[in-house]
Amino acid sequence: MCGIVGYVGERQARDVVIEGLRRLEYRGYDSAGIALITGSGSSGALAVDKRAGKLANLEKAIEESPLPPSTTGIGHTRWATHGAPNDVNAHPHTGPRGRVAVVHNGIIENFARLRDELERRGNDLVSETDTEVTAHLLEAEVEAGHDLTEAMQRVCRRLEGAFTLVALDAQDPSRVVAARRNSPLVVGIGEGENFIGSDVAAFIEHTRDALELGQDQVVTITREGAEVTDFDGNPAEGRHYHVDWDLAAAEKGGFDWFMRKEIFEQPRAIADALLGRHDEAGQLQLDEVRISDDELRDIDKIIIIGCGTAHYAGLVAKYAIEHWTRIPCEVELAHEFRYRDPILTRNTLVVAISQSGETADTLMAIRHAVKQRARVLAICNTNGSTIPRESDAVIYTHAGPEIGVASTKGFLTQLIACYLLGLYLAQVRGTKFGDEIAGVVRELAQMPANVQTILDDAESVYALAQRFQGTRSVLFLGRHAGYPVALEGALKLKELAYIHAEGFAAGELKHGPIALIEEGLPVFCVVPPRGRDQLHDKMISAIQEVRARGALTIVLAEASDTEVAAYADVLIGLPTVPTLLQPVVATVPLQLFACELATLIGHDVDQPRNLAKSVTVE
Repeated sequence: MCGIVGYVGERQARDVVIEGLRRLEYRGYDSAGIALITGSGSSGALAVDKRAGKLANLEKAIEESPLPPSTTGIGHTRWATHGAPNDVNAHPHTGPRGRVAVVHNGIIENFARLRDELERRGNDLVSETDTEVTAHLLEAEVEAGHDLTEAMQRVCRRLEGAFTLVALDAQDPSRVVAARRNSPLVVGIGEGENFIGSDVAAFIEHTRDALELGQDQVVTITREGAEVTDFDGNPAEGRHYHVDWDLAAAEKGGFDWFMRKEIFEQPRAIADALLGRHDEAGQLQLDEVRISDDELRDIDKIIIIGCGTAHYAGLVAKYAIEHWTRIPCEVELAHEFRYRDPILTRNTLVVAISQSGETADTLMAIRHAVKQRARVLAICNTNGSTIPRESDAVIYTHAGPEIGVASTKGFLTQLIACYLLGLYLAQVRGTKFGDEIAGVVRELAQMPANVQTILDDAESVYALAQRFQGTRSVLFLGRHAGYPVALEGALKLKELAYIHAEGFAAGELKHGPIALIEEGLPVFCVVPPRGRDQLHDKMISAIQEVRARGALTIVLAEASDTEVAAYADVLIGLPTVPTLLQPVVATVPLQLFACELATLIGHDVDQPRNLAKSVTVE
């Protein structure tokens, strides 16, 4: 997620902005930039510098070609979404006359239509980003006589999607104006100076008095204070609060671990993963899928490859893609793929899932697939990384940076991307009607709220972790799409708590694993929603089998499922969702449990022993 800093006051804005960006480096980024106002009135001008790569690249450029003195400025560290991570696409972006500068976090869904409108007017847009569109629109408004606050209000009323925008007008150095919709923005309130940040880490060394903006609000900061309105210009109020965290805690949003913070970011991450994926008529549009519809209609086999958590996302995808498209779908461990001499043709689609886009095993696998003339589609979180670059197409997950080694929001957004791929193939191939696809998309749109309901009850899962603090073995059972959830739950516990944990398909119990059941053994059971191919009843049978042998059952099931409650020693209620989408909600309590248990044991949750975030050797 991009880092944003804005400042108006008496200090040198360059120093405040660069310091703020440095404190936001933990968020992850691929370019950095700054814009300052010099002069005043009609003689005012913007001084802008931006560089691909780390903040050090920008600092070096500023050292070699110093920026002029200024007390008003904005800065940005970019996590690329629209457009490759390079100097041109880096923020800030300016209007055609260089009067307005803008930085942006989020995705503007209707940018293509707005860009087309601007180009028909004769505007020359130089970047690949959605952000530059807003710079041109804002500049047109201030050139028409509106002040920057009014311009921001007018432009925001035209925008669709999720965004934080922060802007400068070279002819008005007294103010910085920002707006938010479905994207974080906070104001730091100082004495004779005020700040804007994507989170409080941007300004915590200067002030701990903060103002959090509400939905669809615009804030104007000057030296004297901060004024908030809605997008229609009506007066509004933000939420004032005092930050009592230190800088390290501020970077983690007040959480003890980045991983816990990332678990709680999942509603926002899911919403971002869905942004811009369908048009106004409800048709799915995956702009990054550069494989033609005719080629997609010729696909006769799909092979999904990944490692660890990404592999489990692929197992969920298999259930959904085969059900929706009727295309045979295999799931492979990426490191085994090329060594078995797989049968690939031009009509094979290889789907490579990797959070970092640099996973060596997966990269070697897709290179083998390319040599065999198969088409390759990447599902990835990191724009510009190697795997997307070497693939025919890509679906970016837009999860934002994931600092914790054990993947959480990375996994859930991979699931969302897999669902979108399956629905898109069904749309192209005509295997589902448009209203059926729209219905699933509506269900996906409810997932942020569904996940939030689970997070709101996190304390009950933490109490469960306290209860099992001394356990040395835990089993996980699931059926259908719940089986990969069981595997993922076991993996999280192994990664973080360093205890024996295994996930099984519940039907396999009597074929061997039931021998592991002993008195008091905790067994997590993922129960499918009722009414799907007798899966629900068969899962209850498995629960009865392990309870009869002394297991302690922790059952994840629909909160309204009264039938299963009788067989649960502990019941974790889940929102009611379709069977194929249940992994999105069922995974979250298992993440919370693993994180809390590891914390209670005293382990480093963010950096588990022997593990790395990105595996770059095969």
